Amino acid sequence: MTIALQSAVSASIAIPLIPVIGVPAVLASPDGWSSGKNVVFSGASPRIGPVFLVGIPNPSVSR
Repeated sequence: MTIALQSAVSASIAIPLIPVIGVPAVLASPDGWSSGKNVVFSGASPRIGPVFLVGIPNPSVSR
């Protein structure tokens, strides 16, 4: 259980680093925000998963 929690914490740290490169690249495209907003929003959705993966097992592991 501890390994799963550590993996989820690592994912919650690593996944937000992806938009640091991706969002400016999408916004620098010729069409800018109008064509890239779906990419930005779909890229934000995987960031929510690790938050729940850390929050659910945390009370049982921290005891």
